[in-house]
Amino acid sequence: MPEFWDSYNDKGEKCDVTLIRGEKIPDGLYHLVCDVLIRHVDGSFLLMQRSYEKKRYGGYVEATAGGAALQGESPLQCIKRELEEETGIVTDRFSEVNRVLSKKKKSIFHCFVSTVDIQKDSIRCQEGETIDYIWVDEKDFPTYLASGKMVRSATARYRQYLQDMGIIR
Repeated sequence: MPEFWDSYNDKGEKCDVTLIRGEKIPDGLYHLVCDVLIRHVDGSFLLMQRSYEKKRYGGYVEATAGGAALQGESPLQCIKRELEEETGIVTDRFSEVNRVLSKKKKSIFHCFVSTVDIQKDSIRCQEGETIDYIWVDEKDFPTYLASGKMVRSATARYRQYLQDMGIIR
Protein backbone atom coordinates (compact mmCIF):
# COMPACT_ATOMS: atom_id res chain seq x y z
CA MET A 1 0.00 0.00 0.00
CA PRO A 2 1.46 3.38 -0.95
CA GLU A 3 2.49 5.91 1.69
CA PHE A 4 1.04 9.38 1.01
CA TRP A 5 2.66 12.65 2.07
CA ASP A 6 1.57 16.27 2.07
CA SER A 7 3.65 18.66 -0.02
CA TYR A 8 5.10 21.99 1.07
CA ASN A 9 6.87 24.90 -0.58
CA ASP A 10 10.27 26.16 0.57
CA LYS A 11 8.60 28.43 3.14
CA GLY A 12 6.93 25.44 4.80
CA GLU A 13 3.48 26.32 3.49
CA LYS A 14 1.26 23.38 2.59
CA CYS A 15 0.61 22.90 -1.14
CA ASP A 16 -2.25 21.16 -2.89
CA VAL A 17 -0.20 18.25 -4.28
CA THR A 18 -0.16 14.77 -2.77
CA LEU A 19 3.22 13.07 -2.77
CA ILE A 20 3.74 9.29 -2.83
CA ARG A 21 6.75 7.72 -1.13
CA GLY A 22 9.21 6.38 -3.68
CA GLU A 23 7.97 8.61 -6.49
CA LYS A 24 9.85 11.68 -7.73
CA ILE A 25 9.01 14.82 -5.81
CA PRO A 26 8.31 17.68 -8.25
CA ASP A 27 10.74 20.60 -8.28
CA GLY A 28 9.87 23.28 -5.76
CA LEU A 29 8.02 20.87 -3.47
CA TYR A 30 9.16 19.22 -0.24
CA HIS A 31 7.86 16.71 2.29
CA LEU A 32 8.11 16.86 6.09
CA VAL A 33 10.56 14.72 8.00
CA CYS A 34 10.74 14.80 11.78
CA ASP A 35 13.37 13.50 14.15
CA VAL A 36 14.01 13.66 17.86
CA LEU A 37 17.06 13.52 20.07
CA ILE A 38 16.18 11.63 23.26
CA ARG A 39 17.84 12.52 26.53
CA HIS A 40 17.21 10.69 29.78
CA VAL A 41 16.70 12.73 32.96
CA ASP A 42 20.10 11.41 34.12
CA GLY A 43 21.74 13.27 31.17
CA SER A 44 22.48 10.27 28.93
CA PHE A 45 21.45 10.09 25.26
CA LEU A 46 19.66 7.29 23.46
CA LEU A 47 21.40 5.94 20.37
CA MET A 48 19.56 3.56 18.05
CA GLN A 49 21.23 1.15 15.64
CA ARG A 50 19.55 1.07 12.24
CA SER A 51 18.52 -2.27 10.76
CA TYR A 52 20.89 -3.76 8.19
CA GLU A 53 17.79 -3.99 5.96
CA LYS A 54 17.72 -0.20 5.58
CA LYS A 55 18.79 1.01 2.12
CA ARG A 56 20.65 3.97 3.59
CA TYR A 57 23.03 3.66 6.51
CA GLY A 58 22.13 0.07 7.37
CA GLY A 59 23.85 -0.88 10.64
CA TYR A 60 24.82 2.70 11.45
CA VAL A 61 23.91 4.33 14.74
CA GLU A 62 21.62 7.35 15.03
CA ALA A 63 21.22 9.78 17.86
CA THR A 64 17.68 10.34 16.66
CA ALA A 65 14.45 8.52 15.94
CA GLY A 66 12.10 9.75 13.27
CA GLY A 67 10.83 9.63 9.74
CA ALA A 68 8.48 11.11 7.16
CA ALA A 69 5.21 12.73 8.14
CA LEU A 70 2.20 10.92 6.72
CA GLN A 71 -0.48 12.84 4.86
CA GLY A 72 -2.49 14.91 7.34
CA GLU A 73 0.08 14.68 10.15
CA SER A 74 1.52 17.72 11.86
CA PRO A 75 5.21 17.62 12.81
CA LEU A 76 4.25 16.92 16.43
CA GLN A 77 1.90 14.06 15.47
CA CYS A 78 4.61 12.64 13.23
CA ILE A 79 7.34 12.66 15.85
CA LYS A 80 5.10 11.14 18.52
CA ARG A 81 4.20 8.28 16.15
CA GLU A 82 7.74 7.71 14.89
CA LEU A 83 9.26 7.75 18.38
CA GLU A 84 6.76 5.19 19.67
CA GLU A 85 7.15 2.96 16.59
CA GLU A 86 10.96 2.95 16.65
CA THR A 87 11.63 2.89 20.41
CA GLY A 88 8.40 2.23 22.30
CA ILE A 89 8.74 5.59 24.07
CA VAL A 90 5.48 7.47 24.57
CA THR A 91 5.75 11.11 25.59
CA ASP A 92 4.15 14.50 24.93
CA ARG A 93 7.28 16.45 25.92
CA PHE A 94 8.92 17.78 22.77
CA SER A 95 10.75 21.01 22.01
CA GLU A 96 11.53 21.94 18.43
CA VAL A 97 15.16 23.10 18.27
CA ASN A 98 15.81 23.36 14.53
CA ARG A 99 14.18 23.35 11.13
CA VAL A 100 16.26 22.54 8.06
CA LEU A 101 15.32 22.73 4.39
CA SER A 102 17.23 20.18 2.30
CA LYS A 103 16.90 20.89 -1.41
CA LYS A 104 18.93 17.76 -2.17
CA LYS A 105 16.58 15.49 -0.19
CA LYS A 106 13.51 17.60 -1.01
CA SER A 107 12.68 17.57 2.69
CA ILE A 108 11.89 19.99 5.47
CA PHE A 109 13.32 18.55 8.68
CA HIS A 110 11.68 19.41 12.00
CA CYS A 111 14.17 18.60 14.74
CA PHE A 112 12.94 17.99 18.27
CA VAL A 113 14.48 17.12 21.62
CA SER A 114 12.74 15.29 24.42
CA THR A 115 13.85 14.54 27.96
CA VAL A 116 12.32 11.35 29.28
CA ASP A 117 12.12 9.64 32.66
CA ILE A 118 11.69 6.00 31.69
CA GLN A 119 13.21 2.64 32.53
CA LYS A 120 16.26 2.50 30.29
CA ASP A 121 15.72 -1.18 29.49
CA SER A 122 12.17 -0.51 28.25
CA ILE A 123 13.29 0.47 24.72
CA ARG A 124 11.68 -1.62 22.01
CA CYS A 125 13.21 -1.95 18.54
CA GLN A 126 11.02 -1.84 15.43
CA GLU A 127 11.47 -4.70 12.99
CA GLY A 128 13.00 -3.48 9.75
CA GLU A 129 13.95 -0.13 11.29
CA THR A 130 16.07 -0.58 14.41
CA ILE A 131 17.96 -3.55 15.84
CA ASP A 132 19.68 -2.32 18.99
CA TYR A 133 20.13 0.65 21.29
CA ILE A 134 22.55 2.07 23.82
CA TRP A 135 22.37 4.88 26.35
CA VAL A 136 25.52 7.04 26.21
CA ASP A 137 26.65 9.36 28.99
CA GLU A 138 26.90 13.03 28.09
CA LYS A 139 30.70 13.01 28.50
CA ASP A 140 31.03 10.09 26.03
CA PHE A 141 28.52 11.44 23.51
CA PRO A 142 31.07 13.54 21.51
CA THR A 143 33.23 10.42 21.02
CA TYR A 144 30.27 8.57 19.51
CA LEU A 145 29.48 11.54 17.28
CA ALA A 146 33.03 11.50 15.91
CA SER A 147 33.25 7.70 15.55
CA GLY A 148 32.29 7.46 11.88
CA LYS A 149 29.62 4.90 12.81
CA MET A 150 26.88 7.50 13.14
CA VAL A 151 24.54 8.97 10.53
CA ARG A 152 26.22 12.36 10.16
CA SER A 153 23.36 14.19 8.45
CA ALA A 154 21.07 13.56 11.41
CA THR A 155 23.56 14.71 14.04
CA ALA A 156 24.53 17.75 11.94
CA ARG A 157 20.99 19.07 12.32
CA TYR A 158 21.53 19.06 16.11
CA ARG A 159 25.03 20.61 16.10
CA GLN A 160 23.94 24.08 17.22
CA TYR A 161 21.72 22.69 19.98
CA LEU A 162 24.55 20.46 21.27
CA GLN A 163 26.98 23.39 21.15
CA ASP A 164 24.54 25.64 23.01
CA MET A 165 24.19 22.92 25.68
CA GLY A 166 28.00 22.72 26.00
CA ILE A 167 28.06 19.06 24.97
CA ILE A 168 30.21 19.60 21.88
CA ARG A 169 32.44 22.43 20.71
